[in-house]
Amino acid sequence: MICIGIEGTAEKTGVGIVDSDGGILASCGNPLIPESGGIHPREAAEHHAAAIVPLIKDALKESKLNIDDIDLVAFSRGPGLGPGLRTTATAARSLALSLNVPIVGVNHCIGHVEIGKLTTGAEDPVSLYVSGGNTQVIAFESERYRVFGETLDIAIGNCLDQFARDVGLGHPGGPEVEKLAGKAKEYIKLPYAVKGMDLSFSGLLTAALRKYEGGSPLSDVCYSLQETAFSMLVEVTERALAHTKKREVLLCGGVAANSRLREMVSIMAEEHFAEFYMPPMKYCGDNGAMIAWMGQLMYKYGLTQQIEDTTVIQKYRTDQVDVPWMHKSKKHLVLPGKIAEKGAEANIYTDNWLNHEAFVKQRIPKSYRIPEIDHRLRKKRTKKEAKLLGEAKMCDVKTPLIYDINRKEHALVLEKIEGKIIKDVFEDASLDEIKVISRKIGENIAKLHNCGIIHGDLTTSNLILEDNDVVFIDFGLGKNSDLVEDKGVDLLVFKKAISGIHYKIADLCFTEILKGYETADDYEEIAEKIDEIEGRRRYTVNNTEQK
Repeated sequence: MICIGIEGTAEKTGVGIVDSDGGILASCGNPLIPESGGIHPREAAEHHAAAIVPLIKDALKESKLNIDDIDLVAFSRGPGLGPGLRTTATAARSLALSLNVPIVGVNHCIGHVEIGKLTTGAEDPVSLYVSGGNTQVIAFESERYRVFGETLDIAIGNCLDQFARDVGLGHPGGPEVEKLAGKAKEYIKLPYAVKGMDLSFSGLLTAALRKYEGGSPLSDVCYSLQETAFSMLVEVTERALAHTKKREVLLCGGVAANSRLREMVSIMAEEHFAEFYMPPMKYCGDNGAMIAWMGQLMYKYGLTQQIEDTTVIQKYRTDQVDVPWMHKSKKHLVLPGKIAEKGAEANIYTDNWLNHEAFVKQRIPKSYRIPEIDHRLRKKRTKKEAKLLGEAKMCDVKTPLIYDINRKEHALVLEKIEGKIIKDVFEDASLDEIKVISRKIGENIAKLHNCGIIHGDLTTSNLILEDNDVVFIDFGLGKNSDLVEDKGVDLLVFKKAISGIHYKIADLCFTEILKGYETADDYEEIAEKIDEIEGRRRYTVNNTEQK
């Protein structure tokens, strides 16, 4: 079985040919590089229309095949720029009809993950997918790839490109920013926006531009922008790694070409006792081979379409696609004996404090971050956590006692909670038990919010069930706020975390959490805000399909 894949989601046209064994027989591409400004959707579509046929000829020549040897046509169905997607789909339909072979439209984002697995041997990784139009942390759970974290506004590639355009570096901007960053002399403090496992780059972009406009050297601003943005990306990837307990990390997408980002992800994986993978550079950016390989996988499991069903989906979410070929690995993260638990930013060690069983939570240095960022975050988050743990107790929310604070080591000595992480509880509990626990969680979140406390990282890994009480831990990303927006984001972070790791019971859990949360001040306004914030996501679940 020979599949030809056509890629055309953004500015690069790609054609690849892959056999059913995963042999990449050809991969040819032609990027659109505008003389000025960014990528215009219509111009990208015109570029695809002009490039597809020549690239098909190039791919056939490279593979030493004839057009009649093609058994299957695959194309990028989305997400992407509408005009380009429609041009690509039209070309794919025409080719499939002329050859009288099956056709399949595939998800572009999953294509990046699957070509990464094919070319590296990774089995079940947490994937950091970074490109001009997408920024997602992806991992397999419950028959689909789930989005554990993503940008809430612009993608990292778009952030770098827009900055480069605005300061006169041209397009694409990522390589130019990387080049200038290597000439920097000092780091300039910029906003660091991590919300659970989600990120925001728009404020960072604005702050970087203001620093440049205010007279800061461009090389220093490039360096500071890159280090801040990449630290955020690596942190949320490690957060997903800690939550899922997987032992593989895959970096993919066009921004993976940045050597500093590769270095940072590799260091993080090593320090987290996980294996690091990245596909060959030619398969990091958009390419036709990944579309062809996705076509092979979908065809094998009967997921082809009729011509009339080959509509494109401009906002095609990664977690909309069934992936029956994928299976959860039996390999799990193995920690050294001295570490009881490992989070994204801290190690937990068992200890004794004045004859009390205790845990030491130490925010260890992160080698992937530069000292200016690392020290600031460790100091700020340790101080914040100690403060919020105490304040939460005053609001009748159960938290561990703080026995001691080691400011020099950025460590807290905490009471040992004799309970079970709720993530593990939900694995074995009945639906009725899950409902009761979820409602208790909602009641306690309401207490926190009524006191103006935002947890900042609500997941089932940061909650413990002890004697039928819910104990809240890990307030490092928290803050004090009475804003409805912040309360809505806090709950939405939790909803996404539940959907990722407990997909089959996610709706039930969150429904019961909101029932418990009804005691919150301004409950109605906050519930509406959750829906509004969720609707801002780059790709919403209810998509309209286009011919």
